[in-house]
Amino acid sequence: MTQEKNSRRVADPRGPIVSSEHLSRSAQELSEFEFGLIISSHAFNRWMVRCMTAVGFPELGSLDILVLHSINHRERAKRLSDICLVLNVEDSHTVSYALKKLTKLDLIEGEKMGKESFFKTTEEGRRVCTSYAEIREACLIESLASIGIAREDMHQIANALRAISGLYDQAARSAASL
Repeated sequence: MTQEKNSRRVADPRGPIVSSEHLSRSAQELSEFEFGLIISSHAFNRWMVRCMTAVGFPELGSLDILVLHSINHRERAKRLSDICLVLNVEDSHTVSYALKKLTKLDLIEGEKMGKESFFKTTEEGRRVCTSYAEIREACLIESLASIGIAREDMHQIANALRAISGLYDQAARSAASL
């Protein structure tokens, strides 16, 4: 199998597609992977915004949409700290701003319990999430299957991405101590 991979590399005269090859001459694969993350991240953010625009909320940015879906998940009220933890967002002010924006649009509501506020989706927020899911099903799910990625493969890719995010978090902590 290694020989097959090597022959494919030699057969492709273009080489790997990277945007930051200069960062590591000994690990071009990492640069290639990071470039894939960069363009995937932008494409995913663009997708979320355009899907939510189709639902009728063009004013929502990608973080706003992620926060809305996080709050709607499992129909349980969430605290700001819970949302930040789940979404791996370090700057809680950006999530706090999203919460204010979503509240103003009547997609979520907050309830104070002790010192903390808990947020849950309103009926309109749940309707918006359902409409988003329907558009996602129509525009994305079939296309994903057409490129030959099986559901089991998606599970493995998701696990790998979560593990890799832990490596990047650790590297960020190490870099912060330099």
